[in-house]
Amino acid sequence: MSSQPIAADTSPTLQGGATPAFSPLYQQIKGLILQSLQQGEWKPGEAIPSEMELAGRFRVSQGTVRKAIDELAAENLVMRRQGKGTFVATHAEQHVQYRFLKLLPDSGDARVEGPAQRRVIDCRRVRANADVARALALRSADAVIQARRILSFAGVPTILEDIWLPGQAFKGLTASQLADYQGPTYAMFELDFGVRMVRAEEKIRAVLPDKEQAQLLSVTPATPLLSVERIAFTYNDVPMELRRGLYRTDTHHYRNELS
Repeated sequence: MSSQPIAADTSPTLQGGATPAFSPLYQQIKGLILQSLQQGEWKPGEAIPSEMELAGRFRVSQGTVRKAIDELAAENLVMRRQGKGTFVATHAEQHVQYRFLKLLPDSGDARVEGPAQRRVIDCRRVRANADVARALALRSADAVIQARRILSFAGVPTILEDIWLPGQAFKGLTASQLADYQGPTYAMFELDFGVRMVRAEEKIRAVLPDKEQAQLLSVTPATPLLSVERIAFTYNDVPMELRRGLYRTDTHHYRNELS
């Protein structure tokens, strides 16, 4: 990352020589910190330099750096720890593990219920069809990793998931990796492939399963299920996962907090 000073009335130059519209100085600093996160200068779970060090690096005030970090923290990209500093957010953190988990048991919470039991039905490298390629910003026929798995709670199959991942970024992913990793799948993506999911978009609708889906979830074809289609993004809104899940809701419910 450049250590050149940034003038308050200018914006950093983009690739190709283009200059973006004016943005506040703290937003420019935020963008440079994001650039370092994307390039892996600081790994998930690692501390980033102090506000004083970053202020010296960019030749701006600590207040400007603090405001940039405040926004990154609000977006769950970094975490402040009292007396310890600021750390790159990671899905391995206990409170972050459940950030994208919206299906909760009707009694108790996910922490009490414990992690799901995973059964991977399939995991293979295939060519992306048009829908998958569009969702992942790939070209049709680009390589993707396609996986199907069942998540069970207390022995009851509850979620059927179909997952597509860019083949280049997840080269070498195996069914045993998906099945055997004890922590959250997104934490494994961070650890083994250096890909951190920072946000997701979901579409939800009620559906009826086909015969195969009903069999895998141990329900009848007349059982209403919750269909959740998710696209998860890494830094700078790069799509890195398409996930289509069918959720049973006889013992669980989908919960979302709005603010």
